[in-house]
Amino acid sequence: MENQPLSPEGTIKRAGSDLSSGNLRGAGLMAFGQMAFIGNATLMKLVSTDLTLFQSIFLRGLFTIVVLGGFAWYRRELLPEFKRGDGLVLSLRVAGEVGAALCYFMALFNLPIANVTAIMLSVPLVITLGAALLFGETVGWRRYGAIALGFCGVLVIVRPGGEAFDVYSLWALGSMLSVAARDLATRRLSSGLPSVFVAFVTAVVVTLVSALLLPTMDWKPVTPGSLVLLVGAAGFIMLVHVSVIMAMRCGEVAFVTPFRYTLLVWAIVLGYLVFGEIPDRWTLLGGLIIVATGIYSLWRQRRSIRNV
Repeated sequence: MENQPLSPEGTIKRAGSDLSSGNLRGAGLMAFGQMAFIGNATLMKLVSTDLTLFQSIFLRGLFTIVVLGGFAWYRRELLPEFKRGDGLVLSLRVAGEVGAALCYFMALFNLPIANVTAIMLSVPLVITLGAALLFGETVGWRRYGAIALGFCGVLVIVRPGGEAFDVYSLWALGSMLSVAARDLATRRLSSGLPSVFVAFVTAVVVTLVSALLLPTMDWKPVTPGSLVLLVGAAGFIMLVHVSVIMAMRCGEVAFVTPFRYTLLVWAIVLGYLVFGEIPDRWTLLGGLIIVATGIYSLWRQRRSIRNV
C-alpha cells in the first residue's frame, strides 16, 4: 500500500507530540540539573573549611576539564564547526559563567545555602526582562509587574540597610545577574554547537581565571578527603553544565524554566541535613515570593504564545 500524504491535521498532531516530548525531556533535565547543582554546592561548601576559594575552584576545574575534554574527544566534538556569530556568543556565555562561579562561591562560602539559593531563584525573572530588552520579546504589563514583585522578594531576603544585612548577599546578586546573562547567551548559540563542547570551553576558562587569582590567597595543604570532595563536586558540575544546556535547547523556555525552582527544596533539605542550617522566615518569605512571581510570569508567557 502506498504512503498517503499527511493531512494538515496529522501534521499538527505530530508536531504537538514532538513538542510535548521535548518539553518533558527538558523539564526532567532541568530538575536533574538543579539537584546536581546543589550537590556540587554542598561539596564545595564542605571543602571551604580546608581550602581557599580560588584553590577549590581551580582544583575542581582540573578534574572537570580532563573528563569533559576526554568525553568531547570520544564523541569527536572537541573541534566542532562554528557558525557565524557562535564565537562571540560563546565568549559572552563563558564570561557570564566566570562571573557566576566566582560570585556564587564567594557568597556560598560565607552564607547559608538556602539564602544564596533563594536569591538565585530570581534568574528566570531577569531572563524574561533581558529577553524583552535585548531580543525584543513581548512582555505585557502583568509580567513586568511580576518581575518587579519578584525583585521585592530579593530585597526581603537581602534586607539592605537592616541589621541582618550581609555584604556577601551582594555577591549572590552578582552571581544571579551573571547566570541570567549566561543563559540568555546560551539561547543564541546555534543548535549545531555540541553541548559537551560548550561545557568544556566554559570549564577551561573558569579554571584559567581561578589559576590567575591563586596568588591572591594562601595555598593550603590538600588532603585526600578534600580531593574526594572536589572530584565529587567536579562530577556534579559536569552534570549541571550538560543537563541545563540540553534542557534550554530541547524544550520551550516557558515550560522548562519553572523546574529551576526545585533548587530551593534541595537547598533547604541539604542545608539542614549537612550543615544544620535553618533558613529564617524572611528568607523563606522572599523565596516564596520569587517562586510565585516567576511561575506566574512564565505562565503568562506560555498563555500569550498559545493565543498568537
